[in-house]
Amino acid sequence: MSSNEIAIKVEDLSKVYQIYKEPHDRLLQGLFGRGGKKFYDEFSALQGINFEVARGETLGIIGRNGSGKSTLLQIIAGTLNASSGDLRIAGKVAAILELGAGFNPEFTGIENIGLSASFYGLSGAILEQRLEAIIAFADIGEFIHRPVKMYSSGMYVRLAFAIIAHVDADILIIDEALSVGDIFFTQKCMRFLREFQEAGTLLFVSHDSGAILNFCDRAIWLEDGKIRMTGESKEVVKRYVATLNKNETIEISEPLVQASVDTPAIEVSWRDERIFSIDDSPLRNEIKVFEFDGSSAIRSKEPVVKILDAYFLAEDGARLSGVVGGKLIELVVTSEAVQKIDQVIVGWGVKDRLGQTLFGDNTYLTYADRDVNIKGGTIFSARFQFLMPVLPRGEYSIDVAIAKGTQDEHESLQWVYDAMVFNALTTSHALGLIGIPMKKIEINF
Repeated sequence: MSSNEIAIKVEDLSKVYQIYKEPHDRLLQGLFGRGGKKFYDEFSALQGINFEVARGETLGIIGRNGSGKSTLLQIIAGTLNASSGDLRIAGKVAAILELGAGFNPEFTGIENIGLSASFYGLSGAILEQRLEAIIAFADIGEFIHRPVKMYSSGMYVRLAFAIIAHVDADILIIDEALSVGDIFFTQKCMRFLREFQEAGTLLFVSHDSGAILNFCDRAIWLEDGKIRMTGESKEVVKRYVATLNKNETIEISEPLVQASVDTPAIEVSWRDERIFSIDDSPLRNEIKVFEFDGSSAIRSKEPVVKILDAYFLAEDGARLSGVVGGKLIELVVTSEAVQKIDQVIVGWGVKDRLGQTLFGDNTYLTYADRDVNIKGGTIFSARFQFLMPVLPRGEYSIDVAIAKGTQDEHESLQWVYDAMVFNALTTSHALGLIGIPMKKIEINF
């Protein structure tokens, strides 16, 4: 790799902290330490770290608490000095590390925007032009005019992320920041990061192995301040999780992606044999569903269609405010054709908190052998009946979209991000990103 292709180069980097048992030991070190006597113990947070990150690459960093991840990121971000070694950075670095780092707690949100933006070289007329966009991205209402010492942890992250999203950084460093805050803001951040990945360099730290697999080209595994393994994210995460479970043969599932197959749909005429016992236990996969929200819609320049509503129906046709994993449900997407639409396609996808698409589908294959043309002024609905997977506890959202054309060549007409949000409160889920209903499980001996 030529030097022009390298965004970050770390060579033999080490960080040693001096640990003083008593406050006066620090004074003694200053007075009498020149002769080689040490009044402190040493702690090596990083030892001989070597790696390179190419321009446009996303590198994941994993490791247990205390492995040296945060120390390494602080050195790369320039907020901490290394004890030895060499670090070369090509481009402007922006980082979200510790909550509130770089903010003056007595300053308002607006004042801290100016303070932080100036640190990244953004000030004067350019900052004025972007101020409203930063405020809108943070979306913390009147708190933007209040001292940040009054902020919750989620508000800190909102403000910090809004700033780094608008400072034209070449390299972004994200350290577990997306574990704080609501799903709407997390999804907005993930959409920004996906766009940033097209040209920028990203260092991404997360305890979520699925996020590293889905998001990162390569990964580094830190342990006790040293690199234990580096390579493709799948192999690194696989070994890391295996070690955590003390089982070197454990298999890690790759992230699920939305895909189409050419096999016909199979009518389901069976239930998971465990569903009745699960339904009467705390393991029942209760999923609370919130109302449709079309505020995050992205439309084509010329309005062609408007998505009006999306909701779940029960088998008896009742509109649901909650669903149960493992049971048959129906998703209905209702839209209005503003103009005539030829070869309409309606689709949707369920995402987890970090924006990974877990499952979804569209109408194309069902109607691939016939034209579906909608006249202007028509209100139409697409209905999808399926067995709801069993979901781990947590927050999820559904994107819904309208397009025209074919699976491979189509034009997006409207896309509503996070059209519906739902929360899995309880679960029988045991392994993987989602659980699937089982027709039969048995042991023969």
